[in-house]
Amino acid sequence: MSTLIENTEKFVLELFKKELPNTFVYHNFSHTHRVFKSTKEIIENSEINVKDTEILKLAALLHDCGYTKTREGHEEESVKIATNYLKSQDVDSETIEAVSKCIMATKFKDSPKTKLEEIIRDADASHFGKDYFQEASEFLRKELELQNVKKYTPSEWLDENIEVLSKNHRYYSDYAIRNWAPKKNKNLIDLLEAKNKKKRKADKEKLKAKYKAQFKNESPERGIQTFYRVALRNHIKLSDIADTKANILLSVNAIIISVVLANLISKLDSNPYLTIPTVIFTLFSVTSMILSIIATRPNVTSGEFTKEDVENQDVNLTFFGNFHKMGLKEFEWAISELLKDKNYVYTSLTKDLYFLGKVLDRKYRLLRITYTVFMVGIIVSLIAFGIAVQGNPGKRIQDVLKPEQGSALIISKDSTTKSYYWS
Repeated sequence: MSTLIENTEKFVLELFKKELPNTFVYHNFSHTHRVFKSTKEIIENSEINVKDTEILKLAALLHDCGYTKTREGHEEESVKIATNYLKSQDVDSETIEAVSKCIMATKFKDSPKTKLEEIIRDADASHFGKDYFQEASEFLRKELELQNVKKYTPSEWLDENIEVLSKNHRYYSDYAIRNWAPKKNKNLIDLLEAKNKKKRKADKEKLKAKYKAQFKNESPERGIQTFYRVALRNHIKLSDIADTKANILLSVNAIIISVVLANLISKLDSNPYLTIPTVIFTLFSVTSMILSIIATRPNVTSGEFTKEDVENQDVNLTFFGNFHKMGLKEFEWAISELLKDKNYVYTSLTKDLYFLGKVLDRKYRLLRITYTVFMVGIIVSLIAFGIAVQGNPGKRIQDVLKPEQGSALIISKDSTTKSYYWS
């Protein structure tokens, strides 16, 4: 490599480092180096004299310097920068003129006119015929987006690349036509296949959405399934609420009975007037407990069915109580028969829903009676305790006024009290 080429490469590198914005993720020194390398590849495989070789290498290194000034019309700016630099290096005007023409030949819209222009043009677009085409293309898309030139979607960029490779680009030099054009065609085929794949996928999704919407609108299946799902869930939730209410009553009455047994019954000998209220209170609490237990007590079913029951659709296989005693093989056979007939499935779900409703009716009726008994029991017991205490006023005062140690308490007939102390 000549001294001029080495110095030019260093000049371009320093220029890009200092003045090229970071948004140029494609048109940077890496791209320049790729073009320079591709230019040497064509030169080494073509009959190019030394003078033209130097011109091509200089043009490859300097062709994108104008991006440090502007994006639009960067070729003209590159010519200005190249001219000033080459003059500073004492390069003859003929060489400068040739380098400038090669730089202007990289304008994509213009067609090259000389062999040198064809070579530099092919080197600038060499990535079309390379394995790294997809990566380079993606860097260019990102650069256009970062600089707010245009934002392409992946599909739009795919169409843009197909348009460029199939209609807007061609190789000119013999070496590029022989060695890069086949790979370019392969890259174009890959792009077309990717587009067709996306199109097939989009058509499939569109058709799927169409049939799904049509099926949803025309078929009542979804609405039927939603009905059974919501109805069964609500019934089960109501059953849980009923069990919870019954458990609350059980717990409360168990505590009440424990308190009665531990405190009141032991004092009935000395306070016989509390016997009837205590008995009433206890009876109502025990009755409430019994009703709560009845409300939550499960019913035991046979758990068996026959083949005829399944064939006649007389057994509800959605409820465990109808099959818990059957063998696994018989149950699997019954389920397979159930699933063969959609109407049998809906009939079973309807039966399950119906009998759940019957169970709920029984539970909530018993719970209503239980809460009524508990409420009446509390009221009657309080009234009974009040009457018992009211009917025994002296006893009530005697219970309240306990004699202190060292004193004597005397209760007169008119319920007045007198205390006498002794030493």
